[in-house]
Amino acid sequence: MAMNLTTLLIVWLVTAISLWLISKLPLGVEIDTPGKVIISAAVLGIITTVVKPILKLVFAVPNLVTFDLLSGIFTFLIAVVCFSLAAWLVEGFRLRYGLWSAILGAFALTVINNLIYKLLGV
Repeated sequence: MAMNLTTLLIVWLVTAISLWLISKLPLGVEIDTPGKVIISAAVLGIITTVVKPILKLVFAVPNLVTFDLLSGIFTFLIAVVCFSLAAWLVEGFRLRYGLWSAILGAFALTVINNLIYKLLGV
C-alpha cells in the first residue's frame, strides 16, 4: 500500500497525539517534551515500517505451525518490540517499568490510535 504525503502526515500526527496522551497515563511511559513526542512518533513510524516486516518473517513459521491461532499475539509482540526500540533510540522517551511499560504502552497506542482514526472517519 503506497502512502501519499497527506496520509503519512496524518499517521504521524495521530501517533504523536497518541504518544502524548499515553505519556499522561500512569503506564510508566515518559516523554520529556512535545518535541520529543514528535520525534518519537517519527522514529516509531520508521521502526514499524522497517522492523515489522522483518519480524513478521521471523514469526511466519510459528504462525504457520499454530495455524494463525496465535497470530494476534505475535502481532502484538511485534508492536511491543517496535515501541521498545523507539524508546531505546529516542533520548527523552523512557519506559519507567521496562517491559511492563512497553506492553502497556503498545496496547494503549493501538487503542488510542484506533479511537482517533474512528473519530476522524479514516
